[in-house]
Amino acid sequence: MYVADSRAGTPETPAASAESAARPRAGRRRNAVAPTVLALGTVSLITDVSSEMVTAVLPLYLVAGLGLSPLGFGLLDGIYNGFSALVRLAGGHLADRGGGRHKWVAGAGYALSAACKPLLLVAQTLTPIGLVLAADRTGKGLRTAPRDALISLSSTPETRGRAFGVHRAMDTAGALLGPLAAFLILRATVDGYDAVFMVSFCVAVAGVLVLVLFVPGGAGARSTGAAQAPGAVGARTRSEGAAPTAPRPTLRAALALLRRPELRRIALCATLLGLATVSDSFVFLLLQRRLGVPDRWFALLPLGTAAAFLLLAVPLGRIADRAGRWRVFLAGHGALLLAYALLLTSWHGAALPYAVLLLHGGFYAATDGVLMAAASDSVPRELRSSGLALVQTGQALARFVCSLGFGAAWTAWGDRTALTASAVALALCALFALSLRPAHRTSSAEGLL
Repeated sequence: MYVADSRAGTPETPAASAESAARPRAGRRRNAVAPTVLALGTVSLITDVSSEMVTAVLPLYLVAGLGLSPLGFGLLDGIYNGFSALVRLAGGHLADRGGGRHKWVAGAGYALSAACKPLLLVAQTLTPIGLVLAADRTGKGLRTAPRDALISLSSTPETRGRAFGVHRAMDTAGALLGPLAAFLILRATVDGYDAVFMVSFCVAVAGVLVLVLFVPGGAGARSTGAAQAPGAVGARTRSEGAAPTAPRPTLRAALALLRRPELRRIALCATLLGLATVSDSFVFLLLQRRLGVPDRWFALLPLGTAAAFLLLAVPLGRIADRAGRWRVFLAGHGALLLAYALLLTSWHGAALPYAVLLLHGGFYAATDGVLMAAASDSVPRELRSSGLALVQTGQALARFVCSLGFGAAWTAWGDRTALTASAVALALCALFALSLRPAHRTSSAEGLL
């Protein structure tokens, strides 16, 4: 159907896309965020409170509580951070084929992760813990691409970086509250780890309920995405209305997206840089060893990263929209490299933890949502989930390999040598990524890539 343009009093052409229809009108706030983005941000906030409660205590629980070696912990940490890569493509493909199943595929992922939390109470050895973590990350893999596709489809190209920034800021607010909740529970209870896992389960269930009740779903989710964006002017365009008669997305079509030069560059760079990205848990363990942080305070270390992420996500998302998403993405890895350098120095000043955690949070603020915003510009609407899943899969697999390699290097040569090798690898990968900078900009906004 046609979309009325109130400024001219005439209908737009049928070829106008939903994303162009979502461009802001004069007199309206250009920077408004779609209600779908805010609803998904609320779900992510609640869910991250749950997941970060576990993440904050898991390294100490496994290493100090269960006595795992750095290599054993590296294996579990690799599973925790990289196993989701095995199912991200499946989650993205299911959401695309459904034509409106983004919400329900994401919901299945959130529910599966929630169900895994109480199972940590009975898992005491490497194999069962690994299976529980694998199931938990399967849930994350199922939900991530459909969720990010909903954010992308609900935003205009010009404001996509900001939309992802707002979502990541809300997500990170949960990451900020989760470790604090875990810290308070550990201080107040005798069997602290068991209490953390059970409270985490209850919070995760609340997140699933918010998703079911408040996030648009079904066929209407895709059709209302543009209307929810700032300045949206009505119903779907003719091109969207014809979507049900178009060929259904296939796995072959999804993999063929890598033939697109821009998406291929983004996926390749995200994968290479992921190979040298030491996981959060190792960063916190390194920082604890450098500073001699008591075990009872360990759960507070992620708060620094989360606070920096929260403060910087929206500003860096807006900067990425204006100055170029590729530049901001690479600058984020520069911040991570500087954090590695600080951990390798002999400096033991009081400002060291603040500087490292600020740079660590800045790295995530400059890369997480910005990467998805950049990838969205190179993926068609009907394959948006699958395209984002391709990029996420490469990055997650690379980080899985990095966790295994870093844990093995730490066990064999010590933490300092392992971190030095990672820093050198990150510098080399960043230089290579710089040479692959996209040769042209998208037409939808200045300097999107």
